[in-house]
Amino acid sequence: MQKKITVLTHSQVEFTKITHQIQALVQESGVENGICHVFVPHTTAGITINEGADPDVVHDMIMELNKMVPFKDGYRHMEGNSAAHIKASLMGSSAAIFIQNYELVLGTWQAIFFCEFDGPRSRSVLVRVDRK
Repeated sequence: MQKKITVLTHSQVEFTKITHQIQALVQESGVENGICHVFVPHTTAGITINEGADPDVVHDMIMELNKMVPFKDGYRHMEGNSAAHIKASLMGSSAAIFIQNYELVLGTWQAIFFCEFDGPRSRSVLVRVDRK
């Protein structure tokens, strides 16, 4: 089964927790054991799995990414969003999560985040659920 979810972002840089939407698609698929592929088809957005319980972790991640890759730094790309492209490459565009007993296999504190680096926008995330 393959589905698309839409993520509406509200800031230039934002991490949006999408774990529950993806888990709902896993439930809908009826796959007991398998793998869930999450793919972001954008060049200025990404996906990551990290701490989902304490919002300060996301704050700190964004703060450090913005230090490492500043918005203005003499980039040559004419659109003015080179920092977003770089950050998206650092995060990556996909994740694969095991499914066991109809549930995503995530650590106690882990969550799946859509990473916006060129917002605000309406974005797509493709989710594919396969049996093992």
